[in-house]
Amino acid sequence: MGCFGFLKVMMFVFNGIIFLAGAAILGVGIWVKVDSGSVLSVLGKIENAPAELSQVLNVGYLLIAIGALLLIIGFLGCCGAIRESTCMLLLFFIIILVVFIAEVAGAIVILVFRPLADELITKVGVAASQNIKNDFGKNPDITGLWNTTMTTLDCCGFYNASDFTDSPYYEDHGKRYPPQCCEGTSNPCNQTVADRVTIPGCFPKIKQLIDDNTVGIAAVALGIAVLEICAMVVSMILYCRIKSRED
Repeated sequence: MGCFGFLKVMMFVFNGIIFLAGAAILGVGIWVKVDSGSVLSVLGKIENAPAELSQVLNVGYLLIAIGALLLIIGFLGCCGAIRESTCMLLLFFIIILVVFIAEVAGAIVILVFRPLADELITKVGVAASQNIKNDFGKNPDITGLWNTTMTTLDCCGFYNASDFTDSPYYEDHGKRYPPQCCEGTSNPCNQTVADRVTIPGCFPKIKQLIDDNTVGIAAVALGIAVLEICAMVVSMILYCRIKSRED
């Protein structure tokens, strides 16, 4: 197999993987939008939530858009390489280039507007804490969502156990906190025990996970950028080779 044939096969395999990933992401996006009992729909019920939070609820549309884009990219890459279509390869190159430029622009925007993101997180934290005080132990959806989140992440409240103070659960259980705030027990505990075990809040826990994996996240982002550049280079090599043969 010559260099040209090898590039065609690699182009087909690589874009075949992209096509399958796009189909999976598209399926998840559609599921999020049609599942009325999903976490996103529960988040929409949070009282006094900042207006900016509504943008987060559109993640289903974002997944659908990303999945559809990956499907198109994978299809163009596979068919362009196998059918030796210069039109498909050129379109593939243009789409990848636009995505690459958008990613770079997005990274710059995130760095520039980081203070606004911190402000949004603060507003979300206030709304989430108030949501716990108002509905935890009274609203089954909210209670189930927080119980699942705390059990999965091994955390307590949004910031800490004090978020549950004066909540319906707190009042109904003799001024005690949920078991997730009490290490080593499946029963509610009082403030003394909760303060002693100091289970971290869910937001600090998530933030810590992100901070601990910053290098890995950056490496993945860099790897994606390198793959995109390689895909553009290979598509242009195939395009030029096919074009020269046609001429």
